Amino acid sequence: MMEMASIILFGLFFLLLLIRVPIAISLAASSIVTLIITYDFSSVELVADILYTSVAKFTLLAIPFFIIAGVIMEYAGISKRLIHFADVCVGHWKSGIILVTVLTAIFFAAISGSGPATVAAIGGILIPALMKNGFKPESAAALLSSSGAIGIIIPPSIALIVFGVVAGDSINVSIGRLFIAGIIPGLLLGLSFIIAAMIVRRKDLKGILSAVKDSSIEISATREKASGKEIAKAFYDAIWGLLMPFIILGGIYGGVFTPTEAAVVAVFYGLVIGIFVYKELKFEDLKKIMIDSSVQTAVVMFIVSSASVFAYLITTEQIAQQISDALLGISSNKYIILLLINLILLIAGMFMDAISAFYIFVPILLPIMLVLEVDPTVFGMFMTVNLAIGLFTPPVGVNLYVACGIANTSINKISKAIIPFVVASIVVLLLITYIPSITTFLPDLLGVD
Repeated sequence: MMEMASIILFGLFFLLLLIRVPIAISLAASSIVTLIITYDFSSVELVADILYTSVAKFTLLAIPFFIIAGVIMEYAGISKRLIHFADVCVGHWKSGIILVTVLTAIFFAAISGSGPATVAAIGGILIPALMKNGFKPESAAALLSSSGAIGIIIPPSIALIVFGVVAGDSINVSIGRLFIAGIIPGLLLGLSFIIAAMIVRRKDLKGILSAVKDSSIEISATREKASGKEIAKAFYDAIWGLLMPFIILGGIYGGVFTPTEAAVVAVFYGLVIGIFVYKELKFEDLKKIMIDSSVQTAVVMFIVSSASVFAYLITTEQIAQQISDALLGISSNKYIILLLINLILLIAGMFMDAISAFYIFVPILLPIMLVLEVDPTVFGMFMTVNLAIGLFTPPVGVNLYVACGIANTSINKISKAIIPFVVASIVVLLLITYIPSITTFLPDLLGVD
């Protein structure tokens, strides 16, 4: 019975994915069909209960509020101020535009908590700037796609909230600890993208010079060195946006509010800054903000509820235990098992979003991590990095499609251009997997449990 349930559940799920059925519908449909075949029609009554209880959790309230906060900050003009501040600081360097792109992505990631939102918010300004400074359109789009993925790692991260909620069914995992643990891995990813982009730019620039056969052409930095006065002014303009992550994280770790309450604070902070400080956010914009936020929230919550039914079957039918036993039976070597798990997650990330992957794989893999004595925070981080890589790997990398539209290039071209950034991110992934202190250093240093 258990084997039949697992075959039907996963077989139908992957079949639906292959024929391009939306992932939320694939999860729900495969779960309902498995329930009917394994039990009877009356078992479908369980679905409504699971759908409701899966989203009726206080912690998950943080998701819609962080989504609203990110949309508000975009409308408030914070992205262009962050780009300008990064530009006046490092734009005069030879590869300054690369640093501007990655730094801005990190700054905005700490506000939006979303990869595609980061690419959409800063891509319109930065992709043309990258192209003017020696990058081919597909290379510029590839750099921004990969940098935007840092959005689900740097706190506050919607993905880490979901991981904490899902893992919380088995073991207590502090979302506050996950947030602080994401800082160093996020910065390491940014550094790896900078190094990869410098190599790519040199190659692209040689191609441009070779094509025009004019060695006198030189593509310079984005700007002349800024004066101290310019830097101070840019910092003053961007300070309200830069303060937001510090207010959120400081409040959480100072015990002032919970992560869910922090999301509400972020919304009100964004409204005050957008309306009264920057004065770019108008009251008539609030309708658009609420519509955009509601659509994004509905998509996330639909996936959460559908994935919860899928996860329920994985647990109750002991499918998770079967897969755990099979993986542990392959090898007794901890490092080989971790490598296999990374390969599974990398492949999964190519076809599904992070939220769905958490609900499917955490119930299966977390027991293995506990047997191997892997810190759940470390597991959460390398799983999230795996799924962040999925945001910029074909065929379903959402960031790629957003960046393609901005750069006016094809998915085929960007799929080749993204390879150096994928390689760079996998190096960081392996470091995070096999050197746990990279993840746990900051939380332990700050005493965050």
